[in-house]
Amino acid sequence: MTTQTKEHTMNVYEQSVAMHLENSGKLEIKSKVKIESREDLSLAYTPGVARVCEEIAADVDKVYDLTIKKNTVAVVSDGSAVLGLGNIGAHAAIPVMEGKAILFKEYANIDAFPICIQSQNTIEIINIIKNIAPVFGGINLEDIASPRCFEIELALQDLGIPVFHDDQHGTAIVVLAALINAAKVAGKALSELTVVINGGGAAGTAIAELLLCLGHDPLLPVALKDILVCDSKGILYEGRPDLESLPDKLRLAMKTNRNKKSGKLSDAMKDADVFLGVSVAGAVTQEMIRSMAPKPIVFAMANPIPEIMPDLAKDAGAYVVGTGRSDFPNQVNNVLAFPGVFRGAMDAKAKVITKNMKIAASLALANSIEPSIDVILPSVLDKSVTYRVAEAVGKAWSH
Repeated sequence: MTTQTKEHTMNVYEQSVAMHLENSGKLEIKSKVKIESREDLSLAYTPGVARVCEEIAADVDKVYDLTIKKNTVAVVSDGSAVLGLGNIGAHAAIPVMEGKAILFKEYANIDAFPICIQSQNTIEIINIIKNIAPVFGGINLEDIASPRCFEIELALQDLGIPVFHDDQHGTAIVVLAALINAAKVAGKALSELTVVINGGGAAGTAIAELLLCLGHDPLLPVALKDILVCDSKGILYEGRPDLESLPDKLRLAMKTNRNKKSGKLSDAMKDADVFLGVSVAGAVTQEMIRSMAPKPIVFAMANPIPEIMPDLAKDAGAYVVGTGRSDFPNQVNNVLAFPGVFRGAMDAKAKVITKNMKIAASLALANSIEPSIDVILPSVLDKSVTYRVAEAVGKAWSH
């Protein structure tokens, strides 16, 4: 990282603290109705509200028409995997969940509220979410460590409202969109691509699972050539001894790496077409990039410092480079996905978010621009993208 980049980053940190201090956070609640007279009070609260309660008690579906439920999302975290900061707890997670809530409002006009739970017990978290669900039209799980995040999301699929772990699926949706456009720019067919994913946690697993849908979904009927997933101990392959005690990684190993290749990340990257990093700073060297197939595609998405800095990747021969940062081209950012996914799912009254809906969201993102080497995704400031994604997601649920 250059001195100038370091100075810029530190300045952003300091300014952010000052902004949060000045405003005591980023979120507030405003009333939709005026309370200026006794009549106003009697309509909004007692005695008039009693009839509203009776209407819902007689027909629970009226809750969507008579309360905030149809346009409200809970942003839920246990603080166990916040940004690149790790397990910092519920209180320290609040600023990020507040940030997510205001992005929901700004991009999709969805009222979202941060719910930071002072527990990291899987069953307790599941029960808490089930018991607060009546208020919300959707649940956005956020910054929950794996494998707990998988268990929680799976257990909540019967709530009758969309439940979506953004670190998994938001990331996967945007990565797939970026990959579609990067391959187009590089002149490579998806069926020719060998993809290496570095990071066997929530994001890496979700990316792999979504990429494995290619060839089985009518929207993307062509499968990738191969997918290799690496964790801190190397390439996942069926038969790797330590995976017997890691069922989530074992399942992933059984569905990827057709040739059962073993070794380190550097071995996986030899002759690969694509590197997708959701791991740690500095994991990739220029030599690894040079060992890849011609016109390699490199998404180094670790934050705040990527697996390899974009200028180093370019110098080593990377053809298309993306990061998770806003100060380089091709930012791979979840804000391009989650507001539209929830807007579309909630407007369609979807009960769950399906893989078809995720692929539809990726294609809507990819097709919203004419890609180039430095523009493989829409700008994160282009809020019209939300509604393109929402429309595609709603149609995918309807069909």
